[in-house]
Amino acid sequence: MAITTHAITDHSNHVIYKSFSLDFCSFTLDPNTAGEHLILSENNRQMTYPEHRGRYKFPCKVFCKESVFGRCYWEVEWSGRCVHISVSYKEKRDRGKGSVGMFGNNNTSWSLQCFPKPVFWHKSIKTEISSPLSSRVGVYVDHKAGTLSFYSVSDTVTLLHRVQTTFTQPLYPGFWFSASGFGDLLNLDTKVFSSVKLCDP
Repeated sequence: MAITTHAITDHSNHVIYKSFSLDFCSFTLDPNTAGEHLILSENNRQMTYPEHRGRYKFPCKVFCKESVFGRCYWEVEWSGRCVHISVSYKEKRDRGKGSVGMFGNNNTSWSLQCFPKPVFWHKSIKTEISSPLSSRVGVYVDHKAGTLSFYSVSDTVTLLHRVQTTFTQPLYPGFWFSASGFGDLLNLDTKVFSSVKLCDP
């Protein structure tokens, strides 16, 4: 589905119209930041947690190579379970260990948990979202204005959650898989494949 002008429904059920096409940004996943159990494909635009047996240690996450420092919109298709769609300041090599390193569990990252229902995480604070979530999620950042918005994208684009803050560093899109939204270990069903894919405009 091409990114054009969508109908956007906010939490007050008011419909406004906005074109994201001018602010669309294209990203690629950075293999150097990917957890060892992840598979990158589609020219580093798709991330998959494959079918495996057993229990694997965190992290199962990846950053994009490109940063956001301005206004930017992108869309992601997700499937399976345990998927988180996030933005974060870039981590140092010696950071990001344990639960504090998971997107949304610190003050340097913001994360939308997609399964089993949409939940927003920041500083380990959980904000439940009542709106239904489609398999396609849009993310819009206005770095200067300090706004971050997540949308459910289908025939219309529905606002899921919006953050108003002050960004002090460039933001990097990121993704990770978790069993329950928190914890250091994954224990995925052997028949479950989970994946996220960066969409083309």
